[in-house]
Amino acid sequence: MNDAAALLVVVDAANVVGSVPDGWWRDRRGAAERLRDRLATDGLPGYEGPVELVLVVEGAARGVESVPEVRVEAAEGSGDDRMVELVAGAAGREVLVITADRELRRRVTELGADVAGPRTLRG
Repeated sequence: MNDAAALLVVVDAANVVGSVPDGWWRDRRGAAERLRDRLATDGLPGYEGPVELVLVVEGAARGVESVPEVRVEAAEGSGDDRMVELVAGAAGREVLVITADRELRRRVTELGADVAGPRTLRG
């Protein structure tokens, strides 16, 4: 989906996965796939409007594939830089970035995005 009326939700996969000490570090790709699948099933908890979900992966999670409900963007370099690019390219749209990374939060809010922490995805 690339509907300009839909809320664009950009998810920092590494940051969200890393927020729960469940052994994700043993299988980063598998952890990112589980997050993708949960997003595909649950969407953005508590939000009723149309949503475009984008999961940004980096490093060992780069092989994660998109599914119809969640577009996966594999960062060539820094995941943070890719998320900033996505926000910058969404001029005129409502954007929510899910991350706890302070520097990333600063960078995307300067571009007009709203931010929320990883708990937002737990409902």
